[in-house]
Amino acid sequence: MKGSEIRAAFLKYFEEREHTVVGSSSLVPHDDPSLLFANAGMNQFKDIFLGRVARPYLRATSSQKVVRAGGKHNDLENVGRTSRHHTFFEMLGNFSFGDYFKKDAITYAWDFLTNVLGLPADKMFVSVYKDDDEAFELWRDLIGLDESKIIRKGEKDNFWQMGDTGPCGPCSEIHIDQGVGTGCGSPDCSPDCDCDRHLELWNLVFMQYNRDASGTLQPLPMPSIDTGMGLERVTSVVQQVTSNYDTDLLLPIIDYTAKLAHVTYGENDSHDVSLRVIADHARSTTFLISDGVLPSNEGRGYVLRRIMRRAMRHGNNLGMDSAFFHRVCTFVIEFMKDHYVELADKSAFVDKVVLAEEGAFSRTLNTGLRIIDEEIFKVIPKGKTIPGETIFKLYDTYGFPVDLLTDILEDAGYKMDMDEYNKYMAVQQEKAKKAGLGSGARATSDVITRIGSINKTEFMGYDSLVVKGSVLSVVQNDEVHPTAEGGDVEVVTDITSFYPEGGGQSGDTGVIAFPHGTMQVERTYRAGNAIVHKGKMMYGRVGLNDIATMQVDEHPRMATEKNHTATHILHKALQMVLGEHVRQAGSQVSPDGFRFDFTHFAPLAQSEIDEVTRIMHAVIAEARPVVKTFKTQEEAIREGATALFGEKYGNIVRVVEVKGFSKELCGGCHVHNTSDIDVIVIVSETGIASGVRRIEGLTGTTAVKYLISRSSIMTDLTTHLHVQPTELMNVITSMQTQMKEMERELKSMHSKAAATQALEALNNIKEVNGVQVVAVRLDGTAMEDLRNVVDDIANNIKTNAVILAASVLDDKVNFACRVTPDLTKRFKAGALIKEVAKVAGGSGGGRDDSAQAGGKDIAKADAAIQKIYELVS
Repeated sequence: MKGSEIRAAFLKYFEEREHTVVGSSSLVPHDDPSLLFANAGMNQFKDIFLGRVARPYLRATSSQKVVRAGGKHNDLENVGRTSRHHTFFEMLGNFSFGDYFKKDAITYAWDFLTNVLGLPADKMFVSVYKDDDEAFELWRDLIGLDESKIIRKGEKDNFWQMGDTGPCGPCSEIHIDQGVGTGCGSPDCSPDCDCDRHLELWNLVFMQYNRDASGTLQPLPMPSIDTGMGLERVTSVVQQVTSNYDTDLLLPIIDYTAKLAHVTYGENDSHDVSLRVIADHARSTTFLISDGVLPSNEGRGYVLRRIMRRAMRHGNNLGMDSAFFHRVCTFVIEFMKDHYVELADKSAFVDKVVLAEEGAFSRTLNTGLRIIDEEIFKVIPKGKTIPGETIFKLYDTYGFPVDLLTDILEDAGYKMDMDEYNKYMAVQQEKAKKAGLGSGARATSDVITRIGSINKTEFMGYDSLVVKGSVLSVVQNDEVHPTAEGGDVEVVTDITSFYPEGGGQSGDTGVIAFPHGTMQVERTYRAGNAIVHKGKMMYGRVGLNDIATMQVDEHPRMATEKNHTATHILHKALQMVLGEHVRQAGSQVSPDGFRFDFTHFAPLAQSEIDEVTRIMHAVIAEARPVVKTFKTQEEAIREGATALFGEKYGNIVRVVEVKGFSKELCGGCHVHNTSDIDVIVIVSETGIASGVRRIEGLTGTTAVKYLISRSSIMTDLTTHLHVQPTELMNVITSMQTQMKEMERELKSMHSKAAATQALEALNNIKEVNGVQVVAVRLDGTAMEDLRNVVDDIANNIKTNAVILAASVLDDKVNFACRVTPDLTKRFKAGALIKEVAKVAGGSGGGRDDSAQAGGKDIAKADAAIQKIYELVS
């Protein structure tokens, strides 16, 4: 049975038992600031378990993408060296939200393992929490397990909790004995042994308590089920192999990599480790980039970069000196896109990101080897211990892999202080976690959160700006009220025409009329399944069950629709001009304009911006219909619709198609025809992160006003300079050339003046302690000229001299120092200038024969100059 068939069979089994199949959430948990990456199947259902939101189902099943490479779940360093550790794997799970409980959870799990997968019942045993008599009896009486195969364990092994407080409960784990040929081989091997013989397959969590701040357990009103089984692990058992890497989920990736490296898997232990590392890391890299994570030096990007560079380093171990990892990632996409259909249209982008990182790592590797030579081999004798701070600097600043550094240094006879390194690393990981967490969403009060979990609002505003609904909740001063009169208020209705902020689109504003009052809506946002209208009562009151007539402000909505559709057109136009690797990485649309972030690795040339603009206006002129339809996510993706990074989609999605031009999954508001946009203007194009660019733009009347303003500026310039518009750039270029020439002439004059002062300084040589000392103050002289002065003096004197020049310029004092070569054993220029600068509240340094420094206290300039005589004496 193939691994893909096991995944399909699992989802089908539970779907046939009234479970809703829910697609994997993004690896970036946007709604959970406690997580770096999705690390369990239950992550996307956390708010349901906590009672914060409700879903239209009580049973669910999923195959969740999981990455464990940060925080307490960090398997990175073990990957490739064991048969079970991964940074990326798939977690199969079934969930009940207050529906079935222990009996059905145990029955389903046992039935699936024995009757669907055909695993031998006589080889399996289970563990239960020591006080969970109910689970013990179900396994014994319902399933028929002998009591010797039901092991009671303590809280450490068989009690699960989400945190120090909150939902928790006992769990039951299903294990299989793989036989004496597996694991440690000891005749005394038992289920308590850490070897692979007694393998945990499936964990069933019975969420039945709530732990309060005092540690007291209270029964939950609706006990729930959360189960998890690693796909790779169960596949290894079904396929009767002893390592996850030998399953058909990973072995094809290993074999592909082995062909690239011209090696054979299974012939060399060191090579095998590298092949397993690359296969695992290619999966995590591919899925993380596909979910919008880009390599960087902080947050999630920092973890991704570590994963990628570790894989590249292992490719280096296999003798692959040129770029190879991007090809493995492309193979992963082709290999896994049948189930994860969203991978298909990310292929070009993943390839480009990985290839760029491979180039950067190659340069890093060469730089790192040079730095090792300068900072370690030339400074620290062999046999000594390398400080942890030095190790961390090479890793954190230069991206040099620690395991590669270890290999190099140990081969050279050094020891490494890894304890100190780990302390520095722990601090950095905490910074990375803080930098990478959070969704950026506004905080929602507990009251609104509860209202959002029990109320549901239907959005009816795609085609009508005016609808009538009924008031479901009224909140004032963060408390629920039956009525509210005057002041700030938040209102939830059963239907609304107001679009809530989300997906990058700003929320609607407008007016709601009640039978006895009117409300000005200033903000609209979503809380759970409810849409909240926040604003002020203009007069009168609002009460529960009031009929509400909701009127969205027409002009802001229309302007927002123009800007939103413009971003879709821009997205496609950028792909046509720059390449298919371009993907939306964020956006913001409002009545005032749009901001569009996209993946690309270089600033756009003006010719590229012009071509994008030309394409967009051709689409506007062609008056293409903008069609909105609802389809299954899989159907939409297969038809070519683009899914956006990090967005969560249900099984049914809304597709917005600019007819014959672009097609995206989008729940936002759009124009009916591209001609409604009138005009699109790109105002700016900038870089905001590694591999991410940002375009800001305008549409409609706002764009026209902007163009009129620019035209007015052009008219003023041409009038002032007495030129035609077509001549303006030539005139400005000519003026810039003249200014640069004047600057060069001025610099030349300064240099000549400095040279003259240098010659004059030769007349002020003082002999101190048998040494010729020249100390001169040349205010207004730049540092470069100051260095030239001391060089000229040194070249004239040649021997037995210490020279210092100082200059006050721009509210600071600069120093330059030279020591002739014959004196560098007695006097070090770097040490001398450090003491001189200290007098003026500054610092500096340099070589033994030449150094420079700066000081903040210009009043101490003369005192600093006099210091040189004291230092030489």
